[in-house]
Amino acid sequence: MSPELSARSPELAARIVADSRDRVAWVRARSRGITATDVAALTSDRVIPRAADAKLLGSGFSGNAYTAHGKAREPEIAAWVAATHGIQPSSALFHAVVEKRHLATPDGVTVDAAGRVILAEIKTTNKKWRSIPRTYLRQVWWQQHVLGAERTLVTWEEHDGFVPVGDEPQCQWVDRDEREIDNLVRLATALIDELHRRTMAARAPAPRAEPPRERFRALALADG
Repeated sequence: MSPELSARSPELAARIVADSRDRVAWVRARSRGITATDVAALTSDRVIPRAADAKLLGSGFSGNAYTAHGKAREPEIAAWVAATHGIQPSSALFHAVVEKRHLATPDGVTVDAAGRVILAEIKTTNKKWRSIPRTYLRQVWWQQHVLGAERTLVTWEEHDGFVPVGDEPQCQWVDRDEREIDNLVRLATALIDELHRRTMAARAPAPRAEPPRERFRALALADG
């Protein structure tokens, strides 16, 4: 978060948990809450057990050529977003006002003259989008929830064999949707509850085996 933005919104700056440039601290902080990546998979109540598995055990995915390309291109696309729309790049992880376990790391953050929080989300793709994929929309709505944002500029760069297609990225505004946000918050709460249940079950001591003599004595008393 830039110094200028911190000065304009000290409340927002106070909600920074970690910075993705310090990957160890960032990953540790993310593990303690529900992130936009987590809620991207929350399509219904039925997926809660699977989402809990992924949160506790990890997805096993460590990246590939496509994610490496995205990381390499993101600074260039972020610079384009800043130059064309005034949304500054951000690597900060924020928590929500009420529920500090609700976390998000948007790719860009700004506060406009009216005090409204505006975000940017950056993607690269080897497919032509007819519309923004629903998975990404869930991430956007979650980020808006966490930061209290009014809208997000989703910017994507299409590539063919990792070579960008077109002279500039494409972009589309996504406005805040309270109905979608409420549903994601409900599902995230269910996920937190499931994670808590599993954690408590794992911590519970195993039942102590009763000595054979005492067990036989108890059986005899029951029979009598």
